[in-house]
Amino acid sequence: MSKINFLPTLQDAYEPLMAAQIDILREQVVAEGGDKASVQSRFNYAWGLIKSESVDDQRLGVKILTDIYKESYQRRRECLYYLTVGCYKLKEYSMAKRYVDTLHEAEPNNKQVIALKEMVEDKIQTETIKGLAMVTGAIVGIASIAGYYMRRRK
Repeated sequence: MSKINFLPTLQDAYEPLMAAQIDILREQVVAEGGDKASVQSRFNYAWGLIKSESVDDQRLGVKILTDIYKESYQRRRECLYYLTVGCYKLKEYSMAKRYVDTLHEAEPNNKQVIALKEMVEDKIQTETIKGLAMVTGAIVGIASIAGYYMRRRK
């Protein structure tokens, strides 16, 4: 995988482009032949889509990056990073973890990758705790209702 010195932060993904900017990126891809457009044009368009506030755009951006990952060995490192960010933004944390773990294996000392990996793992842990709290709350609620009805029957 090729080394690149700068990758965007996760926060950058939450700063959407203006609609006109997305249109320019899309028009560039279309002008170059759509799926046959250059990797760089499709990559730029995918990143613009991931930055969008529209979940459908974000999903399309992830799909385009997945296609680029499969066809361009030279861009795999970047794709893994951006796929991690895209999946994180889509709240697909298990996929984000898979991508960032693969990237971390290739670049265990990369500070940006380490930071992104920690953010993904923290989010997974937070979501797990929230899920457990909801399940526990539901069980307590059901037990309380059952206890109430049991007391009323006596």
